[in-house]
Order: sequence, then structure tokens, then C-alpha cells
Amino acid sequence: MSFKPLKFKSLPEDELITRSATFREQLATRRSIRHFSTREVPMEVIENVIMTASSAPSGANQQPWTFVVVKDPKIKSEIRVAAEKEEKAFYDHRATDEWLADLEPLGTGWQKPFLEDAPFLIVVFKKIYGMDGDQQFKHYYVNESVGIASGFLLTAIHQTGLVALTHTPSPMGFLAKILNRPENEKAFLLVPVGYPAEDAEVPVLTKKIFEEVTEVF
Repeated sequence: MSFKPLKFKSLPEDELITRSATFREQLATRRSIRHFSTREVPMEVIENVIMTASSAPSGANQQPWTFVVVKDPKIKSEIRVAAEKEEKAFYDHRATDEWLADLEPLGTGWQKPFLEDAPFLIVVFKKIYGMDGDQQFKHYYVNESVGIASGFLLTAIHQTGLVALTHTPSPMGFLAKILNRPENEKAFLLVPVGYPAEDAEVPVLTKKIFEEVTEVF
């Protein structure tokens, strides 16, 4: 392992405050969208947001993730059919009454047209162990690493000017089968990406304030 000097520019405190406030305001407008336009998005944009996500820190810098990009309408349709099968089972008998009651204000249901409407689906897979030829090797902090990378991905999508949804049909084993992923990869997150439909609506939500989510010592 070789090292190089860190490139870091110290900023005045007033600029730090301004930058942090601006970024906070920008990210506060991010919303989960379930109604997508079919308007096309340049593939270069998808490449850029994925490479931003892949710059995330990871345990021992092993980068235990694969981002599978789906734009083929036939594959998107196949994913929708499989996802709706699992989601219908969830809403019909897997979910508890309490869970369904908590979801009701969000207006969710088992039908997932956004899986076909969105121009791109990005499926995030976590590599539960590494492979070097036929040899397995251990990965460290896989869930934490892939979770951070997924946060980078959502932030990059928003800052780019697009919208996304974090979709987690349960179970998600069908994604590995449809997308022909190896045994060491497990689906972590399914992210439709694109523009919102012109009539897209979002629920009115309230986020917790600083004092509710923070302890300062």
C-alpha cells in the first residue's frame, strides 16, 4: 500500500456554515417518488451517479457491491411481475395489521407500475464474500458499506436533478435469478430512477427536529 499527501482546503467558518445550510436545504427537498415519467435519461448520468456511489467508504476498501443497471423493457416487466407477486403476498397475509396501518398514510400498495415506467432501475447487490478465481475471501462490514454507498447513490441522484425510490420487495431473491447474479451477491436495494410524472404527488410528512434525533455531550 502506497500513500500520498491529502489534498484538503480549509474553509472559513462562515463558508462552512453557508455550505452546510445550503446542502441541508437541498437534501430536504428529496422525496421518494412512486409515479415516474417515461422520459429518457442519458446513460452517462446513470454512470456518474453510480461512480459517485462507488466512491463511498467500505470495510478494508473492499467495495462489496455491484450496481446492476436495467433499461431493457422486457427485463423491467419481468422484475415488475415478480415484485408484485411478492408484494401482493405481503399486503394480503404477510404484513401485520400494525404494519399495514403504518403504511396506509403513505398510499402504498402491491401494484408497482414504476418498475416499468422509470427509464432505469438500479439494483444494488451486496457481495457477502469476495471471490478470487475459485477462492472465497472474507468481506468486512458488508451491510454498513453497502448502506453508505446506497446513501451516496440517492444523494447523487437528487443532486443531479432526478428522482428515485428505495424499493425493497421482500423477499428479493427473484432479482438475483432474473439478473443472473453469482451466489455471493444478494439484492440489497432496488432503485427506480428518472423524472417524476407530471401529476406525481407525495404525502405530507414531518421530519424530526434536531433535538429529537441528536444528543450533544
